[in-house]
Amino acid sequence: MDQATIGEKSVNRLLPVLAGVAIQLCLGTAYIWGIFQVELIARFGWSQAAAALPFSLLIFFMSVGCYLGGRFQDKFSPRPVIRIGGAVLGLGFVLASLTTAATPWWIYLTYGVIGGLGMGTTYTTTIACCQKWFPDKRGLITGCIVSALGFGGIIFTNVAAPLIRRRGVMETFVWLGLIFVIVCLAGAQFIKNPPPGYRPAGWTPQRAKARPAGLDLATAGMVRTPQFYLVTLTLMLACSAGFMVIPYAKTIGIAGGLSPEAATGGVMIISLFNSGGRLFWGWISDKLGRKRTVLILLVLAAVSIPLLMVVRSWSIFAVMALVAFAYGGFLGVFPSLTADFFGMAHAAANYGMVLLGFGFGSIIFTYVAGIFRDTGRFGAAFILASFASLVGAALFWFLKPPLLSGQPAGSLESVGEGIDR
Repeated sequence: MDQATIGEKSVNRLLPVLAGVAIQLCLGTAYIWGIFQVELIARFGWSQAAAALPFSLLIFFMSVGCYLGGRFQDKFSPRPVIRIGGAVLGLGFVLASLTTAATPWWIYLTYGVIGGLGMGTTYTTTIACCQKWFPDKRGLITGCIVSALGFGGIIFTNVAAPLIRRRGVMETFVWLGLIFVIVCLAGAQFIKNPPPGYRPAGWTPQRAKARPAGLDLATAGMVRTPQFYLVTLTLMLACSAGFMVIPYAKTIGIAGGLSPEAATGGVMIISLFNSGGRLFWGWISDKLGRKRTVLILLVLAAVSIPLLMVVRSWSIFAVMALVAFAYGGFLGVFPSLTADFFGMAHAAANYGMVLLGFGFGSIIFTYVAGIFRDTGRFGAAFILASFASLVGAALFWFLKPPLLSGQPAGSLESVGEGIDR
């Protein structure tokens, strides 16, 4: 048991983490959209670009929900925020079951907008809460929490695929929505912030020398720094490869010569390596530094995605694994990087703002990939994602920690425990 001492009271700080993991597993359904997409195209005759739009909207409004959830949990505490977010998420999925061929806008509104807002609200709130309980292991604990989201894709692939075969895609939305509500309401009971001034027993902050006390920027202050825009733009470009592949995993597999049943394995491969990447690279960033880790991931994404133009059959899974491993790494490292740069006091709201870049990237790159797929030029999408990753690396190379007003340049060589060792 991982204990922390608050006054004379011993507290098991793993309980919020376990609850957060259970909630994040449900959020992993975002990454099995490829299964739904193929079914909706077959059922309604939609184009690839139109069928991918619910996923894009879900990710975009998830980023909006992350900001709102961060603001609300700062004001009201995380427990009620997670309860409301889980209810909204479940409602969005249940209402999505009423979509018809003539009303594609309905699934955009319900699954995309409503579901995305609920998902984002719960996502950022659980991350921020667990980071506060584990300031001594921020990168590792962030990786554990967000890796659960990736692993949830594996679990819910095996839940959704049989349900779709037996009950149909629309009824599957209903069952998933009900599961989300139950898990979020139950998990919220164990989610709470540590008291002000909390420190784990035996831990002394290492950042006192690196970052002066007081650099805990509220969102209004963060958006006035150039670092915010550079971090946000880099995250948008970094995830381009993932956005070009994740919603089209089953489609790519079928185009590469796999049967529809075998191509479903691509969704599971992406979920597995997305999950593993979040945990592994979150841990590595504690050792190697956030900046070096992100640069390595950007190069990995840039090199791996063009390989989808030349591989066939089962080899496609290996390339998907590399893309997902890098994509998961970005989402495992950027929450800690944001907290390192701008402080923990408003970490949830601040990361929600950074995730707007992630949201815009989902709409831009996923929709562009759909257009290329519909016009038979999918390879061009992979080249574009590779170029975007390299641009992100070039921009991120120049990233420096923010300075307090009046602080001399060079006095902040490394913000937090891990930006640049």
